[in-house]
Amino acid sequence: MISQTDINHARILIVDDQPVNVELLDYLLKSTGYQAVSSTTDPRVVAGWHAEHRYDLIILDLQMPNMSGFDVMEALKPLEPDGWLPVLVVTAQPDHKMRAFEQGARDFISKPFDPIETLMRIRNMLEMRLLHRRERDYNALLEQTVRERTAELQRFRSAMDATADAIFLLDAASAEIVDINDGACRMLAYPRDELLGPIASRIGLGTLPALRAQAERLADYAAAIGPARSPELHELELMRSDLITVPVELYWQLLQRPGQPNVMLGVARDISERKQAEELLQHMAHYDSLTGLPNRTLFYKTLADCIVLAQDKPWRIVVLFIGLDRFKNINDSLGAARGDDLLRQFSNRLVQRVRIRDTVGRLGGDQFALILTMSRDQQDAVNAAHEVREALRQPFDLGGQQAALSASIGISIYPDDTTDPENLINFAETAMERAKQAGRDGYRFFTANMNVQVLARLDMELALRRAFDEQELLLHFQPKVNLNTGAFAGVESLLRWQRPGHGLVYPAEFVPVLEDTGLVVRVGNWIIDAACRQIAAWLQEDVGPVRVAVNVASRQFIEGDLEQTVREALERHKVPAELLELELTESALMSNAERTITVLKNLKAIGIKVAIDDFGTGYSSLSYLQRFPIDKLKIDIAFVREITTNPNDAAIAQAIISMAHSLKLQVIAEGVETRPQLEYLRRGRCDEIQGYFFSRPLPPRELGELVKSGRCLPPPPGDARQPAQTLLIVDDDVNVLASLHRLFRRDGYQILTAATPAEAFELLALHSVQVIVCDQRMPQMSGTEFLSKVKEIYPDTIRIILSGYTGLEAVLDSINRGAIYRFYTKPWDDTQLRDNIRLAFHHYWLMHGSGRRVGQPGEDVTAMQAALQDAK
Repeated sequence: MISQTDINHARILIVDDQPVNVELLDYLLKSTGYQAVSSTTDPRVVAGWHAEHRYDLIILDLQMPNMSGFDVMEALKPLEPDGWLPVLVVTAQPDHKMRAFEQGARDFISKPFDPIETLMRIRNMLEMRLLHRRERDYNALLEQTVRERTAELQRFRSAMDATADAIFLLDAASAEIVDINDGACRMLAYPRDELLGPIASRIGLGTLPALRAQAERLADYAAAIGPARSPELHELELMRSDLITVPVELYWQLLQRPGQPNVMLGVARDISERKQAEELLQHMAHYDSLTGLPNRTLFYKTLADCIVLAQDKPWRIVVLFIGLDRFKNINDSLGAARGDDLLRQFSNRLVQRVRIRDTVGRLGGDQFALILTMSRDQQDAVNAAHEVREALRQPFDLGGQQAALSASIGISIYPDDTTDPENLINFAETAMERAKQAGRDGYRFFTANMNVQVLARLDMELALRRAFDEQELLLHFQPKVNLNTGAFAGVESLLRWQRPGHGLVYPAEFVPVLEDTGLVVRVGNWIIDAACRQIAAWLQEDVGPVRVAVNVASRQFIEGDLEQTVREALERHKVPAELLELELTESALMSNAERTITVLKNLKAIGIKVAIDDFGTGYSSLSYLQRFPIDKLKIDIAFVREITTNPNDAAIAQAIISMAHSLKLQVIAEGVETRPQLEYLRRGRCDEIQGYFFSRPLPPRELGELVKSGRCLPPPPGDARQPAQTLLIVDDDVNVLASLHRLFRRDGYQILTAATPAEAFELLALHSVQVIVCDQRMPQMSGTEFLSKVKEIYPDTIRIILSGYTGLEAVLDSINRGAIYRFYTKPWDDTQLRDNIRLAFHHYWLMHGSGRRVGQPGEDVTAMQAALQDAK
């Protein structure tokens, strides 16, 4: 319905060339309530005004001078595409009525017009016009809505098809797929028509009950919260047409439409790449990148799982901790790439050797581990250790170079040692370290004592870090003595630790911990500084100059600046460089040879002396004796300890002395604790000694008093007082010793007697002996065994067996090897035995002529000839 208000506000235009007609119509309309009335006498402006104002009614005269009403209607037609012109013709020519209607006029009034009829015609036309406009606007709106919805649907379809995600539209009641996008077709490799219908369960979207339940949950969620969208994402696998699964991330949305069935919209995103990345990260987090074996994290977890499983069963869980021996040497010499190749080859061999149910892991570096599940018999663990060692027997081929390797293995057992997985591995590692200390290429079981030692070591490590900061470290000094003069020659500084509650701790207990923790460099620098400070203190006192030797660790060359440290210490304490001596081990020299040579040459240029400590126990390479600026060699205590009784040690010591003197180097023997050791080294032309025989290591004050006392070594056993001919008699029967002593005393020999071979060795070291008479049957060793060792240590001696023992095989063998000179039986003939001993001395002096007169009074040339014949 059109209201009166709408009619009163309708826009009306009056067009007539006669102003009187315009005024009449304008008055008629406005007086009856019309409010939007306009008028013009120029027909040419009508079309323009209508285009601007969209008039609801145009009252138009036909006969006008500039433009007829027909021309006006022609101009209006383009403005009304539907052909409905809002024109009421008012004219004085009725015959033009038909033409006016044909031109588009909606009504016709003749002049003169009746006001009542005119108002009625105007009202009717306005109602028709307004109704027509409303209908037209409605249709236009409807048409626009349809166009927009169509465009929206087209955009939605384009968007659906363009996305890589798969979109599914399902009927919420039947769970049938009513539409999908191209992404779903691409993801699942189906044509569109095959994905429509009841196929949801087949491709993995869910069963009918599950999908209906999901729709109900979405509806409930929409009613309670708002948007009908699932609050969570679901991860599932969809099935492709080729039966390959695709992992997706899916969320559902409920599309609710009044009066129409609800639709579930599902959006599935392919997460294959993310899953692969997660799997890769998971693998990287739990597996070693080099060998592919489980890493420490996964190994610990696996061990914990095994222990949980074994708690209710009579099982043992065994951990083998495997450390490759000297792998660092191979890695450093051949390069990291070859070292990695060796680790890969070893891991492959290890996997091939173990059982399928066992676990192999790499715990880092050159350390591997095994988890074995076995019965109560620990022999299985031993067999497994042998299998690991067997895997290393064959050399490894590293790019054409052969490399041999061994392993040290530690074994711990659940529940015998512990029930905690981490402790089980730690205990196995401790046992492995013990296997390395025992000489490598072996295995050790963990014991409770090892655990105590580990805890003690940790406690010592913490205490050592405090000790350095709290100045608990101090130096003691062990004197060195010149063997030629017997006088004091200098000292070696030795580190001590005054540990609160423990007293004085010796280096053997804590220096390995210093090396492992890296404190050895800081402590080494402190020792150099402390030694220079003490030298300066002695110089200021009445002690005088004391040459101090300082041990230098290999890590001081690698990690520190040794040259700068020494120079600064000498400058700080104003100490002459010639009073400081550096002692280095062979391994320290070779750790970085070129840099070490440069540093030592620079230090030697300012007067520092350099000694090789523990010579013969390291690389034992003679080439560095010429390459490095060395002044002294120190014979290791290992060769001094049994130098008077062990032919091998004696030979090594003599070789070191001879070689050093030929290279114009001095020789120092350390660890000299007995007079026989001292005299043997003195006769062997060793230059200096140090050891407990002269003095134990002393604190600074006591060392100063020792220097001031002028104490020296005892002189060699009386060279001037001792007769030139010395006879040593060895027999465990004291009566025999007494009888022989009385027998030979009349011949003027110096006679030495020993009841045991050990006592005889001491006498040989103390005295220059030419002839030895020894019993064959003695409790510690036989006479031939004793004289065989004497031959190697003192080859110039004349060695004689005197025994009642009739078994001659060993004696004859010794004679054939030159170990003994003669064999005489008991009881003996005094005269004959005296003559034979006299001939033995003749033999000695003829073979080692000294310018002395051979023979005693009454002896003639015949005796000398007999001695020579005996020698032959």
